[in-house]
Amino acid sequence: MAIACARLGVPVAYFGRLSTDHFGSRLRTVLVEEGIDLRHTLSGNEPTPLAFVHLEADREPQYGFYVEGTVDHKFGAAELPRALSGEIRAVHFGSFSLVLEPGASAFEALLRREAADRVISLDPNVRPSLIPERAAYVRRLLTWLPNVDLVKASEADLAWLHPGEIPEVVARRWLAPGPALIVVTLGSRGAMAITPHQSVFRATPQVEVVDTVGAGDAFMAGLLAALGSEGALQKDALHRLSDPALARTLDHALRVAAITCSRPGADPPYEHELGTHAWLAER
Repeated sequence: MAIACARLGVPVAYFGRLSTDHFGSRLRTVLVEEGIDLRHTLSGNEPTPLAFVHLEADREPQYGFYVEGTVDHKFGAAELPRALSGEIRAVHFGSFSLVLEPGASAFEALLRREAADRVISLDPNVRPSLIPERAAYVRRLLTWLPNVDLVKASEADLAWLHPGEIPEVVARRWLAPGPALIVVTLGSRGAMAITPHQSVFRATPQVEVVDTVGAGDAFMAGLLAALGSEGALQKDALHRLSDPALARTLDHALRVAAITCSRPGADPPYEHELGTHAWLAER
């Protein structure tokens, strides 16, 4: 997600741990090449975690993870940055950073600590194989919501977290503790943005799908970039977004995700590419 943001011209820093092994060194090189600020990035001797994706036509990608004893979640609250720069307007949390201990508790502490001063963005990006007990995870997720301003979740995420419930109903319930905006992605159908006072749906641009891996992170990056352009990466501003602004935000995020899906690998577009895909058309 950090790379996707950087390619869209968003100044971004990465906080986490990278291994000193070959994979970690390669990751660090790529992050630097993409222009990502690594001042808060830690190093460790543990191996880099590995993820494998199994793809089948007309099905959600299936993921396999090798994370036991790996580097990225082996840190505690003492290793959190003492203070974040005032120029940082938003802090994004996602995927298994809030699942695997002891790093999950450290990230949770950071989320709560920074909630008063910055926009807090959350993408649960549920990976069931990494979650030992669904009910416990759902209870924990709900405790984050009072400190979160923006949530992006996929229809598949919500189906696993709250089986049998209508996504919009779940999203509206999640708004009650305090988030200003819930965005639900609906795969090939589009996405909807829900606030306490409004609901906006936008359709996915037509695209020949090659690979959907990375689409969620690309969408999230596009969402944050568009909110920044709208001047909405501030707590009060998120509550004042108009319907046209929400529509523009969703359109931008969907366009970024569509271009990502049009090519193999998790390869999000650069900002200059967004204007070159004139063949993308709204359904």
